[in-house]
Amino acid sequence: MQTLIFLLLTFLLVIFSVLLYFKTKHKRVSKLNSGECPNCGEKSRTFFDEKTNTTFKNEAITKRVLKNHGCQGVIEFEYRCKHCGLKEVHPQGQ
Repeated sequence: MQTLIFLLLTFLLVIFSVLLYFKTKHKRVSKLNSGECPNCGEKSRTFFDEKTNTTFKNEAITKRVLKNHGCQGVIEFEYRCKHCGLKEVHPQGQ
């Protein structure tokens, strides 16, 4: 009986740990897509020049395509922070 309870608790712990991992990974990728660095917290800045009425945007995160696996495949993106040097690769579906 004790073994059964221990196995059930272990199973629930593993399930919730996996769900927490995917939730934090999804949150990190959404921060990177929005232009905020999850490591240093730097965000993109917008400047407005009043003389020329021009808006300049200084991005903190650069995003480039590493691999594109065709029409049905996933696309791998590389995210790089200009301030802290963070470099991450994440696959995303279409």
